Amino acid sequence: MKSASLHELKKELQLLPATELVDLCVTLAKYKKDNKDFLNYLLFQSHDAAEFVVEIKEEMDAYFQELRSQPNLYYVKKSLRKLLRLLTRYCKYLNYKGLAAELHIYFCAKLKQSNIPFRKSQLLVNMYEQQLKKINTLISSLHEDLQNDYLRDLETIQL
Repeated sequence: MKSASLHELKKELQLLPATELVDLCVTLAKYKKDNKDFLNYLLFQSHDAAEFVVEIKEEMDAYFQELRSQPNLYYVKKSLRKLLRLLTRYCKYLNYKGLAAELHIYFCAKLKQSNIPFRKSQLLVNMYEQQLKKINTLISSLHEDLQNDYLRDLETIQL
């Protein structure tokens, strides 16, 4: 089965009455949790990206607070990967590379500030270095003035 193009879908959606459109959105939200989360962001949080970033940072703080008491690096690694998946999803919602860079820099800074001995695990060191590469990629696509601001922040979290 071949999927319709985005242009075709947009045309078809414009022809539908508002009630059917609402029903389709609700059905789409029921289908997958990611769709529901994205619809929630679009309806309630997209108008204030700064507040959304603050909420993400608070969520990261809570994750790192839980991880401080975890002595087993295996579970720390799993939790950090879960947090990075959430962070990547939120960055897709924001769709702005500057805020994505800010969030990834915040993640790396929190990892360094926490008392998690991540340098003992090569997997965690690799994860950290991948985040630094991602940050550099995001920063390089920004305007020069913004690049300088984020590069200063990046220097503080370098290994």
